[in-house]
Amino acid sequence: MSPPAQPGVPGGRGSKGPPARKLLCMCSLSLCLTYLCYSLMGGTGPAALRSPAALPGSAAPAAPRSPTAFPATVAPRSAGSPAGSPGAPGPSAAPPRASNGSREGAADTWLRTQLAPGEVITAQSGAFERDPQESSTTDEELSRAGSPGSRGGSSSTTPDYGEKRLPQALIIGVKKGGTRALLEAIRAHPDVRAVGTEPHFFDRNYEKGLEWYRNVMPKTLEGQITMEKTPSYFVTNEAPRRIHSMAKDTKLIVVVRNPVTRAISDYTQTLSKKPEIPTFEVLAFKNRTLGLIDASWSAIRIGIYALHLENWLQYFPLSQILFVSGERLITDPAGEMAKVQDFLGLKRIVTEKHFYFNKTKGFPCLKKPEDSSAPRCLGKSKGRTHPKIDPDVIHRLRKFYKPFNVMFYQMTGQDFQWEQEESDK
Repeated sequence: MSPPAQPGVPGGRGSKGPPARKLLCMCSLSLCLTYLCYSLMGGTGPAALRSPAALPGSAAPAAPRSPTAFPATVAPRSAGSPAGSPGAPGPSAAPPRASNGSREGAADTWLRTQLAPGEVITAQSGAFERDPQESSTTDEELSRAGSPGSRGGSSSTTPDYGEKRLPQALIIGVKKGGTRALLEAIRAHPDVRAVGTEPHFFDRNYEKGLEWYRNVMPKTLEGQITMEKTPSYFVTNEAPRRIHSMAKDTKLIVVVRNPVTRAISDYTQTLSKKPEIPTFEVLAFKNRTLGLIDASWSAIRIGIYALHLENWLQYFPLSQILFVSGERLITDPAGEMAKVQDFLGLKRIVTEKHFYFNKTKGFPCLKKPEDSSAPRCLGKSKGRTHPKIDPDVIHRLRKFYKPFNVMFYQMTGQDFQWEQEESDK
């Protein structure tokens, strides 16, 4: 199915270019060439960075929409394969860790951020103690939410009637893109019930089964939509297949943000929990002299949106995926929420009356238009001040991401204007 028209994007919606499937093949070929050139620049040691469909332990889709593969690029220092049998409904096995033998200085011995279970890298150089998605959800919270008789993660706002249903819509990413802000805004809609915690069902808890997942959800009435958000799904290799297996008509929402800003925000969050970590500049490069970006670091890799999206398009048509601008969610939250409500088939109830811009935090807060109570803002973990990053590092990252951003624009038919945004600074 060709995506609907949208002018102004080369090869995207509304262009006179090739059909959607041919376009995706062209996009994948361009990604291949970009990765290949980048890998050759790296000299020695690049390991395979494979396409989602080609990974060991992942089942091939029943009807792939774009059967393509990605070649080698910069990756962790030693190769490995994730454990697990193809197509198994059990837990996703995390890839083995590899030692970091080529770095100098603090990064030589530092344990680096692990990728989400099932993420498309085949090996990595270590892990922080906490998952890179930095979920606020604890096992205890999920246990309480999933226990018999529980009202689910949003028990404070969900009435004790109706029944628990599997979600019809998911916010699948991306980390540090604005997913929490979107979730809180859509929960203001009376026809939406969303679990407040991140279930991590399709990446960490899949072996617990769909009944466990259903019990985590809040109760809903007929006609209401059940939702959840777990940002790590977007970069989890098995997630598209598993979600498609649950319900092939599931609606997916992805909040995306300028990948350079997103990477810095990601690092800032980790720095707040691990102040002893190396600088952003040290972690971002495999070889700074050559300008070789370390794409195996999850803070960098998550922002290669085109690579991750290709995996989802194997299972879901573009018409079932909504891409929300993390930047416009701050500057025009009502406008972005109008798109979200239209996508979910909801009446536009969450409007500009629901938002108040907090100048101190630098982003909008929610308020109830019918009363004069104080606006409700996100917690102190949101809107952290970013550390000052070397401008040369920012410039190199922009160059690194540019071809992938352009490819992402072509695949989605939307121009997020991240390059224009940077040139205006």
